[in-house]
Amino acid sequence: MDRLRRALSHSHSHTQDHRLPLADTGAAGVRASKVSLVGLGITAALQAVLVVVTGSVALLSDTLHNLTDALTAIPLWIAFSLGRRARTRRFTFGLGRAEDLAGLVIVAAIALSAVGVAWESISRLLDPRSLDHIPWVIAAGLIGAAGNELVAGYRIRVGRRISSEALIADGQHARADALTSLAVVAAGVGAALGADWVDPVAGLVVAGMILVLLRHAGTRVFGRFLDAVDPSLVDQTERVAGSVPGVDSVADIGMRWHGHRMLITLVAAVDPELTVREGHRIAQAITHDLIHGFAFNVEALVHIDPSGEPDAHEPTAHHNP
Repeated sequence: MDRLRRALSHSHSHTQDHRLPLADTGAAGVRASKVSLVGLGITAALQAVLVVVTGSVALLSDTLHNLTDALTAIPLWIAFSLGRRARTRRFTFGLGRAEDLAGLVIVAAIALSAVGVAWESISRLLDPRSLDHIPWVIAAGLIGAAGNELVAGYRIRVGRRISSEALIADGQHARADALTSLAVVAAGVGAALGADWVDPVAGLVVAGMILVLLRHAGTRVFGRFLDAVDPSLVDQTERVAGSVPGVDSVADIGMRWHGHRMLITLVAAVDPELTVREGHRIAQAITHDLIHGFAFNVEALVHIDPSGEPDAHEPTAHHNP
């Protein structure tokens, strides 16, 4: 009974030990999309000028990919804006999953850019051309690497802070682009040594790296779309809920992302002699601790079961698969 009293008298004052989730993750996502669009847009524009001057296929490939990466900020921007809209009677959970659709658009854009880069590189292998203005090619590659790395770091930091898998994947995309820009530098060095084949080969290397990125980004984005979560989060949910005074056991944990919110459902078994009011207070204590047990926004629905009564769900048992 002491445990129960502690549960029923649980204080809701927020101490410094509690991790408070972000108030408006959508606003942070919109801001990150705008900054990314401007940053990579400037990078691609500078490289495009040098593509016209140099005629480098490796640099053209890198510029096209940087432009594609910049444009992927637009569907993310739209998705973050939709996710901030209030719930309605039609969209009772809100529009947070628009971000998952944006993630699929990003994966498709990455795949298309890989095909385009490979096509251009093979064409240049079949029709070799000398590379002019080699110092400018090298400079353009360095510009691309620096611009992409700055945007990548920013996207990943914000994505992790607001639990946005699509934004994290887009940041990793930009980081891979930084590496592919260094392949342009290699093409310039190869041309300076008289090896014109290095330019289109560097383009093929770019295409290969994009495909590697596609595999990793696709796995993460499709995983989020199919409601995958890190198993350690399930373990943490079980620990947090199970540590609430009055809870005998925790079962049937369900977790899924909805935009930047984690939706959690679980069953908590308690003393069957408790009143409805006491059971409700324990459920509220579980919800409260889950909200403050994670560094992202959480919405929890807790079902209270009578402990030690296996027939409690008999009326609906025949409906279970």
